[in-house]
Amino acid sequence: MNRKILALHTAQPSIDGDGVSIQRIAGQGHYSQFDPFLMLDEFRGGEDGKQTKGFPEHPHRGFETVTYMLDGVIEHRDHLGNVGRLVTGGVQWMTAGRGVLHSELPIADDSHFHGFQIWVNLPASEKMTAPKYREFGPEEIPVLELDNGNTIKVIAGELSLDDDLSVANRSATGPVKEVAIRPDYWDVNLNEKTSIRLPLSPDKRVLVYVYQGNIRIAQTESGIDVHPQQMAILDKGEALTISATEQSRFLVLAAHPIGEPVVSWGPFVMNTREEIEQAIRDYQAGTLV
Repeated sequence: MNRKILALHTAQPSIDGDGVSIQRIAGQGHYSQFDPFLMLDEFRGGEDGKQTKGFPEHPHRGFETVTYMLDGVIEHRDHLGNVGRLVTGGVQWMTAGRGVLHSELPIADDSHFHGFQIWVNLPASEKMTAPKYREFGPEEIPVLELDNGNTIKVIAGELSLDDDLSVANRSATGPVKEVAIRPDYWDVNLNEKTSIRLPLSPDKRVLVYVYQGNIRIAQTESGIDVHPQQMAILDKGEALTISATEQSRFLVLAAHPIGEPVVSWGPFVMNTREEIEQAIRDYQAGTLV
């Protein structure tokens, strides 16, 4: 049975950091639909020659981030002394846990960059865990190549394709393995008038975000079109079948819901208002990290 689309959300344009253009889909107000994901930003800098200084130093507490670069280079620095360059096709994973101060800056003010950052919730038992940072180069991310020219980058989780697909390698496991909720995270490229069936655990929450082209997600009797900068949130079910009406690229995110209360304020995501107020006090007092 094909997964039913529960909701379609359209990204809202905004400016964040120091002049970074973003398309944002946030779960605020309907976290139960997104759980355990909190937010997805598609970010761009250096468009039309405009200068941007990226994301200067800022704090986080209570969740994890996974950043995936489609194009360009940004440099990460944090209070732990980690310094890393996230290059085209690379991924970085950061656990904010009890607190982190970090920056994400382009290598030059006029640099072009384009990527995604996903905020992933932490269960209450792990919100005050120690902060961590890791990065993965593009050569570490496996790509499944299908016989029709379609490709799937497996950033996190394991993907095993159906036997009827003619591919050299039918399965791959992404390098991002230490995120608490153990998500699946795939970047799918479908050529015009092709389709794919993606196997997923029936109990996982599934989100599909289109960033190029147009796709159709099969439903019980027909299909629903999803356009660029739209996210489809899908119900539980066995099958996820997607076809492309033109050359298309989209992200697939899947994970088991945490099912806990979510209270957020700016860069802090906790379970209660009291915990948020404590995070603010800690940051103001210089004791967040």
